[in-house]
Amino acid sequence: MENNATSITYKTTARDRPVTSIRVQRAAGDPRRGWLTVDGWSVPVALGRGGVLANKREGDGGTPRGIYRPLRLWWRADRHVRPPTFLPVRAIRPEDAWCEDPRDRHYNQPVRLIQGQAGDRLTRQDHLYDFIIEIDHNSAPRVAGRGSAVFLHLARPNFSPTAGCVSMTKSSMLRLLRRMGPQTRIMIG
Repeated sequence: MENNATSITYKTTARDRPVTSIRVQRAAGDPRRGWLTVDGWSVPVALGRGGVLANKREGDGGTPRGIYRPLRLWWRADRHVRPPTFLPVRAIRPEDAWCEDPRDRHYNQPVRLIQGQAGDRLTRQDHLYDFIIEIDHNSAPRVAGRGSAVFLHLARPNFSPTAGCVSMTKSSMLRLLRRMGPQTRIMIG
């Protein structure tokens, strides 16, 4: 008996692979607003209240200028289904937070908090942190005071400035996540 097994080949398109780069630029006329562009697609974003800064410092409200890599997606599994992405994914738990204290040895790292402990909790009542893309800003090496908790996350309804992050609508975030991988460069400036 002859085996007539057929081979199936799948065509991959550019949309089946992560993009190599994403650009975030200031909008004309307002340093706290900008545009995120990827593959010919552009969406409005909110930037830090201090605009884009080359010399980022803790608490200055600036979005750091530079080239970064996405490290992982944090998402609220209690509010949304897991979105498709090439990034590593972690569900946010109630005790998850981010250390913003430059004196702490866990500065600019995720931490687990007990009730009443200080830190930027990732489980918020609003929806800003329903999807967080952690980037490698000030991560290797971490330098105390050079800025912490710089993420790509969801925007407020009025696109008001962030504390230094890049924020966008939920639909833009979900579309972006489908195209991002660990090697994607995020160019801010």
